[in-house]
Amino acid sequence: MATLESLAFDNGFARLPEAYYSRVCPTPVPDPYLVCYSPEAAALIDLDPAEMTRPEMIETLAGNRLLPGMDALAALYAGHQFGHYVPQLGDGRAILLGEVKNVAGEGWEVQLKGAGRTPYSRGGDGRAVLRSSIREFLCSEAMHALGIPTTRALAIVGSDHPVYREDEETAALVTRLAPSFVRFGSFEVFYYRNQVETIRHLADYVIARYYPELATLADPYPEFLRQAALRTAELMAQWQAVGFSHGVMNTDNMSILGLTLDYGPFGFLDAFDPGYVCNHSDTAGRYAFDQQPDIAAWNLTKLAQALVPLMSVETASAAIAGYTQAFGSAYLGHMAAKFGLAPGEDTVSLVMDVLQLLAQNRVDYTIFLRRLCDFDSRSGAANAPLRDLFPDRAAFDAWAARYAAALRQLGSNDAERGAAMRSVNPKYILRNHLAEIAIRRATDERDYSEINRLHALLARPFDEQPEHEAYAAEPPDWARRLELSCSS
Repeated sequence: MATLESLAFDNGFARLPEAYYSRVCPTPVPDPYLVCYSPEAAALIDLDPAEMTRPEMIETLAGNRLLPGMDALAALYAGHQFGHYVPQLGDGRAILLGEVKNVAGEGWEVQLKGAGRTPYSRGGDGRAVLRSSIREFLCSEAMHALGIPTTRALAIVGSDHPVYREDEETAALVTRLAPSFVRFGSFEVFYYRNQVETIRHLADYVIARYYPELATLADPYPEFLRQAALRTAELMAQWQAVGFSHGVMNTDNMSILGLTLDYGPFGFLDAFDPGYVCNHSDTAGRYAFDQQPDIAAWNLTKLAQALVPLMSVETASAAIAGYTQAFGSAYLGHMAAKFGLAPGEDTVSLVMDVLQLLAQNRVDYTIFLRRLCDFDSRSGAANAPLRDLFPDRAAFDAWAARYAAALRQLGSNDAERGAAMRSVNPKYILRNHLAEIAIRRATDERDYSEINRLHALLARPFDEQPEHEAYAAEPPDWARRLELSCSS
């Protein structure tokens, strides 16, 4: 296992021309302290978890000292925010320190979010607050445990340095890990500046490092775009299947590798609501839960447009044309597994009909699917805990009869099916009220134990963990009043 001093840092992105970034060092914070860390994320860079509590490590993750090999920079990008093009965004509060390769040869970029002003801060302070940092840390690691592609979170370091949002809060930094933080907007900025060779150079960099199988093609760019579209389709299918709402699907928040990127006002569905909007700043509902697949398709058209200088419009359009079918196929596959069924038209009907019932009856999405794992295809009486979720019992009974018939037609064994379904239907998700409780204890009492408890719980979302049964319950009434914005 590596120590802090033995971590070998490099920065491949920094070897690109400076058109893509600005070199900038983190702004130190006074008296930093460790809030929490993820041993699982530490393992990605072969780091001994015992190193995380060392004062030297805390100073490094606070941005107060740089290690040999680090080459700190803030990346330039643009993007469409809520449908409108913004010509220059960039890392306004994130600074890339460099890259660490693990013994398996995997490269992980190390980035500090909340590290202070950069040339792209647009008048902001470049800081993150403890509240939003806790949410990002917990959700990054929870999404990974759910099997959903995501950036990772190594640690949170806090400081009593004041940060002003709606009220005065304290500063915090999240150490984020990812193979790459390149996003759709990384290409858009140069398209609108008409810098064709800069687009080509960035595409060549991304292909060589992250799509190396394409490097031997005579014309790799259309296939690169197609692969990005397929990864995005799979990501959207996983979001929709688990009930995750991102909240701010701007093109600058879309990963070129199909990762969940930039956690802000996210939310998991409680009561099933297709039109759920988790960001109270999104007054038009552009990024509502049921709009996410279409928004991803729209965002891909902007990526395709940015790559048109490398191919024809027709070729770019053809490269992303398979997105809709890929999303539909992936979503059906995930939902069929969650319902213990085979993909097919009958499954589509069963799933769509019960989702409508869930919405009409305001049934908790995660609890329904978890209880469905225990569905008895022979005895309706045994399904009372599931049936009791629905005020409209008759409607559920009609659907349950169809579902039971489909299972019997498949020759499904209830015990085997239930075990398989429990491996894909989580019992525990990061509900907003659970994160809020952890945030209040951390901010009001400097008690970080609930963060660690949630992190450990959500690392095993499919396990029963009976000692934590309360964490699987529906949210309390006060949680319905929680509001999340882009500062969350």
